[in-house]
Amino acid sequence: MPGTSAVRAGRYAVIDLGTVTCRMLVADVDACGALSEIRREYAIVNLGEGVDASGRLAADAIERAARTIGGYLSTLQGIDDANGVSSTVVAVATSAARDAANKDELIARLAQEGVELRIIPGEAEARLSFSGASMDFSGEDLLVVDVGGGSTEIVAGRGGQAPSRSCSFNVGCRRMTERFLKGDPPTADELQRAEAWVECEMAPYFNELRADGFSWSRLIAVAGTATTVVSVHEAMERYDSAKVHGYEVSSEVLSSEGDRLAALPLAQRRQVVGLDPDRAPVIVAGFAILSKVLALAGVDSYTASETDILQGVALAIARDEMP
Repeated sequence: MPGTSAVRAGRYAVIDLGTVTCRMLVADVDACGALSEIRREYAIVNLGEGVDASGRLAADAIERAARTIGGYLSTLQGIDDANGVSSTVVAVATSAARDAANKDELIARLAQEGVELRIIPGEAEARLSFSGASMDFSGEDLLVVDVGGGSTEIVAGRGGQAPSRSCSFNVGCRRMTERFLKGDPPTADELQRAEAWVECEMAPYFNELRADGFSWSRLIAVAGTATTVVSVHEAMERYDSAKVHGYEVSSEVLSSEGDRLAALPLAQRRQVVGLDPDRAPVIVAGFAILSKVLALAGVDSYTASETDILQGVALAIARDEMP
């Protein structure tokens, strides 16, 4: 988190292995803690497929993750060789790996690719996401929301400072889909039961925040669910991160796009412009979770952010503050 720690300037490659996606950020961090992006990579690997029910990572899911990360490392080597630098590589895994009884198999497989995987607790995930998401909003009272495949992190604090309160919920778009949304398309009853589950899990936390005097002037939402709302609404044939970052999404837009996608069978949902076809199976759940978070927070919009846990980890490593 931002603070007084000395910064080790250099090039950092951060790999985030989530329940649905696997991403890499290559960035330079200078001696003042400013971050300059060099390259991003993104793939949907569905590491957490079936974990909610089985408690185990599937062998093919582990292999998908390993192949993807191996490809990232090859890309990184090319970047380093071209620039005459040597990147510090940090790989973190979140909800699916935390939940899996056989997480050691994943760690061992990635070690074969030359990667030391850190499985971080939900509290650390929340803190690191807040660090990245709040970079552009120093001094503002913020609520940062990260809807993932297996968990959702909600963090309250002031931009530029350590967060004041955080919570990681075992509520994510893949977990919700596998538990509740069996129909194709999902039925109204399935969606109602799924939304009631989210409210039951999260409402006490929001009640506690308000009881303790917390308030927020802005809700920032990070990660694939939040940014996909923008790309779908704008019908982006090619994803434009510069346009997505800082985009203000109203609750009405979120609700209407969620209703539109929920009404489509999966085969048609995969064809929607702006939606990664591989994200289509879980996107209805993601939109439903984010809509419920806005309602519980009492806000009518959110700010989409392209900075998140990737930037948070890079800064934490540079400051020697990783958990």
